[in-house]
Amino acid sequence: MTYVEGCSVEQGLMEKAVSPEVISLAISHVKKNKGAPGIDGKTVDELDELWSAHGARICQVLVAGDYIPRPVRQKLIPKPDGGERMLGIPTVLDRLVQTMLVLVLEPLFEPHFSDSSYGFRPGRSQYMAVAKAKEYVVSGLEWVADIDLEKFFDRVNHDVLMSRVSRRVTDKRVLKLLRRFLTCGMMINGVAIETEEGTPQGGPLSPLLSNVMLDDLDKELERRGHRFVRFADDCNIYTGSEFAARRVLESVTRFLEVKLRLKVNRDKSAAALTSERRFLGFTLVKLKEKVYVRLSAKAIKRFKSKVRIITRRVRRIRSKLMLSELNAYLTGWANYFAKAGGIQAQLTSLDGWIRRRIRQWLWVEWKTSRKRRTNLLKGGVDRDQAIRASHVRSPWKASNTRAMRTCVNNERIKWGGLIPLLEHWHRLSTL
Repeated sequence: MTYVEGCSVEQGLMEKAVSPEVISLAISHVKKNKGAPGIDGKTVDELDELWSAHGARICQVLVAGDYIPRPVRQKLIPKPDGGERMLGIPTVLDRLVQTMLVLVLEPLFEPHFSDSSYGFRPGRSQYMAVAKAKEYVVSGLEWVADIDLEKFFDRVNHDVLMSRVSRRVTDKRVLKLLRRFLTCGMMINGVAIETEEGTPQGGPLSPLLSNVMLDDLDKELERRGHRFVRFADDCNIYTGSEFAARRVLESVTRFLEVKLRLKVNRDKSAAALTSERRFLGFTLVKLKEKVYVRLSAKAIKRFKSKVRIITRRVRRIRSKLMLSELNAYLTGWANYFAKAGGIQAQLTSLDGWIRRRIRQWLWVEWKTSRKRRTNLLKGGVDRDQAIRASHVRSPWKASNTRAMRTCVNNERIKWGGLIPLLEHWHRLSTL
């Protein structure tokens, strides 16, 4: 089979990347994924115009093996548990070229990846990963070696990674271009800083390259006969005892640090019961011989922290705007978490807590006792209750009074546009 006439799969890889079919598909992918502009300030909306002006020349340069990517733009985003995650945002044209490469490289690697790898792969998802982990726990493997790689995307060794890529790619132009993307540098405060290691998150190539890098880990775990689930750099290995989990954790840590030159975070890695660890925001709990998927304590803490920020009392915006912002966050959060089954009770509890936050917001917005009493009366509260409640000093306590629950009941909150998490769950649950 050839990609272009007269070329083998490997010899014609770059020609395949610049074929009209691949370019058209890559453009649609970049547009769909949107994303922030790179160092040149060009947006995805300008991609068609940019490609019309420069596409022909870019294809010629790519085929000649002379394409030089521009440095990525640094963007730091806060991590929920503290610290910052560094993203590298390529220019929109570099993003397009990376997508073109992914479209021709993925078919070479994808068939050889492990069945236990679920991250950033077509037809696979985090819910499938959690479901597989649940299968292992149901079978009696209640102990897990939970391995946390320290700043994996920032610390990938380029030589080790490229040696893995070259196992299936021999087109020197593609290899050279991949190396250039890895070393193109990062623009920080107007200065381009060289990158000697890492594959910064933010570009289309990064997910595929991370799977290529960690495929050796998957193959080693398969060779040893372990039952495991990996989603990108999150890897859980399931065992039947604490001793086995500790032994696996130690041996796999040695393999990662010696063979792949990756750093394992020993403070965050552990051998423990699955009920004591979290995987992709979930915890697997075994109760009375049944295994349940639950939201992890950390996922709930992050959720409440974000809702508190949106509904904090000092914000000077109208309640309608606050509800709109809150609903947008809840919808996005639910699209990830509410697809899991078995979390109805947790979502019901969170829904009640959210409604109380909204009542607290309204109580503060009403400001004076007189206005509070007037609104309570309009909401159907009897006069004596309205008078007593209007003098409650604590907004949080007031939010849980019978008067506020009557005035701002669940149905009225729904009329305000808020979709309960439990309603999302009924629509999305799959596990």
